[in-house]
Amino acid sequence: MPPSQTSPRRYDLDWLRVIAFGLLILYHTGMFYVTWDWHVKSVHAGPGIEWLMRLVNPWRLALLFVISGVALRFLADKTGSAARLARERTVRLGLPILFGMAVVVAPQSWLQLTESGEFHGSFLKFWPQYLDPTSHFSIITPTWNHLWYVVYLLVYTLLLAPVAGALSRMMVIQRATAVIFGDRLGVLALLTVPLLPHIVIQLTLEPIFPTTHALVDDWAQHAHNTLLLLTGFLLAKDPHFWGAVRRALPLSLALTFILGTVLTIVWFDRRAFSGAEWAFWDSVRTLYAWLAIVSMLGLAQRWLNRPGRALSYMTEAIFPWYILHQTITVLAGYWLTRQGLPVWIEAPLVIAATFGGCAVLHEYVIRRTPLLRPLFGLKPASRSVRRTAPA
Repeated sequence: MPPSQTSPRRYDLDWLRVIAFGLLILYHTGMFYVTWDWHVKSVHAGPGIEWLMRLVNPWRLALLFVISGVALRFLADKTGSAARLARERTVRLGLPILFGMAVVVAPQSWLQLTESGEFHGSFLKFWPQYLDPTSHFSIITPTWNHLWYVVYLLVYTLLLAPVAGALSRMMVIQRATAVIFGDRLGVLALLTVPLLPHIVIQLTLEPIFPTTHALVDDWAQHAHNTLLLLTGFLLAKDPHFWGAVRRALPLSLALTFILGTVLTIVWFDRRAFSGAEWAFWDSVRTLYAWLAIVSMLGLAQRWLNRPGRALSYMTEAIFPWYILHQTITVLAGYWLTRQGLPVWIEAPLVIAATFGGCAVLHEYVIRRTPLLRPLFGLKPASRSVRRTAPA
């Protein structure tokens, strides 16, 4: 039986969410060391790990939007009310956005402008100017930086909330998935049908609307993200879809490794391709991303659909970690790279500071402070907050 029918909770997707956010934290740490534009850079920045970053980049956030769609479906079915769903999500996501923009993200902008020579002075001197939207910096302040994902998720949720109940009850969707994913060609359909609209978006909207994460002009990304969220929402409890994911695992995993290898070779020789040829490889990149998502859903369904103390702890912890991590990376990296350390010492210290800082601040400050819990997306604490150390 698919996990959606044998268990009231999808532990495999809980694990996958934790893993996906963990990879995202590592990815942002890696941004400190590549040649691509970022808030601050290491003195050791270079192209060495860019091939690995490119392999993760196509699916790292797409996977989170799919999982968010699944979680939204379970929440919508549980609440049973559009107003209640919208209110719950507004509080759980809106407060961290506002607090994050005003406080958590501010040091990133301070050090970015300090490193570029645009600002000179302490953070306390910078902060009032950061909060003033009329300040004339080269970057928008206040800003959400890495919290754009939470902003987009909240907007999509509010748009979906009024029709969530109706979509959950649409029998035509269940009949369609039985036809598409339920027969012997279900695996082939799984690997191609959800991919097709993303190819269309790539060919039509992406050339017109490049990615900005600025909400108001990011239409290609909105189209991709809402489709991914709807995919997770509509198929969250569909036994035909999850059965196809299980059956497709060997093939999807093999194709993911093959396409990842081919694309890595192509990316090393970008200048050898014309515009039309590069459009083809962009489509292959989209296929690779979907295959990677299907593979991870299958692996999690096969190996991770079980509860545990570590999972219970990290399910709560991972969202505060996400809110905190990039600011800690920027602060630690900015200081450490000025200490004259070799990269093989500096990089592990930046990673350790990021994960260690997230763990300590969550466990000993956020988790135990009632006022801070909602500002980091946590529910109000019970009468006695468990003081169990992270497993």
